[in-house]
Amino acid sequence: MFGALTEKFQEMFSGLRGKKTLTEDNIADAVRQVRLALLDADVNYAVASHFIKRVKEKALGDAVIKSVDPGNQFIKVVHEELVILMGSKEASLELKASPTVILICGLQGSGKTTQCAKLAAYLKKKHKRILLAACDLQRPAAIDQLKKLSSAIEVPVFSIDGEKDPVRVAKEALHKAKIDGYDVLIVDTAGRLHIDEQLMGELEQLKKNLQPQEVLFVASAATGQDAVKTALEFDTRIQITGTILTMLDGSARAGAAISICEVTKKPLKFEGIGEKIEDLQPFNPHSMADRILGMGDVINLVRKAQENINEKESEELEKKILKATFTYDDYLKQMSMVKKMGSLKGLLKMLPGMSGLDEIDIDEKEFNKMEAMIRSMTPEERREKVELVPGRRRRIANGSGTKIDDVNRMVKGFKKIKQFCKDMPHLKQQMEKGGKFPFPGKMPWGN
Repeated sequence: MFGALTEKFQEMFSGLRGKKTLTEDNIADAVRQVRLALLDADVNYAVASHFIKRVKEKALGDAVIKSVDPGNQFIKVVHEELVILMGSKEASLELKASPTVILICGLQGSGKTTQCAKLAAYLKKKHKRILLAACDLQRPAAIDQLKKLSSAIEVPVFSIDGEKDPVRVAKEALHKAKIDGYDVLIVDTAGRLHIDEQLMGELEQLKKNLQPQEVLFVASAATGQDAVKTALEFDTRIQITGTILTMLDGSARAGAAISICEVTKKPLKFEGIGEKIEDLQPFNPHSMADRILGMGDVINLVRKAQENINEKESEELEKKILKATFTYDDYLKQMSMVKKMGSLKGLLKMLPGMSGLDEIDIDEKEFNKMEAMIRSMTPEERREKVELVPGRRRRIANGSGTKIDDVNRMVKGFKKIKQFCKDMPHLKQQMEKGGKFPFPGKMPWGN
């Protein structure tokens, strides 16, 4: 996501790790590199300058622990200041009213309609009854797009055929939400290619009539500082309560993510992390600071696990993995759990020390092959009660539509994973000392 910025930070931290102590000279050099990295990432100049000033003061002040490695001292300072810059803590939605009204606004092309559906999917998981209001009457097919997206998550959309007044649609939608007992009304609004008086006047009228608890501005991370400037203008006119930052899975340079909260003084509440309807998550400043500095994303990894994995099964599997006693049956369950959480490469990138994952060869199609091969085994074979002799391997290959070489590779890889698990305590110590995850370019199930 922030590859170039993360790489520059890690290079700088590596240089500091070779120093015996933090001095004014090496701090000044590190601070200069941080400034250049932030500006190159399209961070607002005033924000970058204020951030650098705080980092320098803290690094030179009493907050530095003398007994800690200089590189780690400086990383700690930068991390703490990044967290403060992006809002300090995770900001929640105001959902006390019944119904809670959430007004979604932003420029055309920022992804407002998609984010309405994503937010509905997110809140539906929280057991909320959602009604979507189609109030974008400017863009052709906006209503059809919202209906198509909402049908996938089985959330109703309120619209009025032929109506030209978005305020009337919104008022009728609010009336329906109250009468039918919906918990949340999410209102999709029209955007423009640029800010104009008509757009702002329309939003002001919608806000006046709906009295929303949340006014969320949708900003595309791909537009960098333009997103920050636009958010500030929207806040000046209609007082937003927070921001949804989209397209963070693309080639965003991090500027908007780092700057927008500081400039608007309003929290970043959600981030879009992909194209799927479920690819929306609460924005967490600690998580984002971890990702920017190449420390993984344990916060959201744990969140994904809690949402998708059965706790009892997970504990049992963890015990088997740590003892390296798990079987092909357990392996199949593990693959099923991982699939629920997303792509393997995406999940591995969330682990500390895995920022260089692009260099690692991961073919996720191999998992489909392995699943087919394991399902072609007998119960005794899955539980490793019998040896997988050549005859059995040929039968497994024929049953799964694969080749004997594929079965041989899987068996070899499975043995590697067991050995990998036996070595896990040593690997954990290595990572805690700042080392990278020790994969030599191939994952343990490969050749």
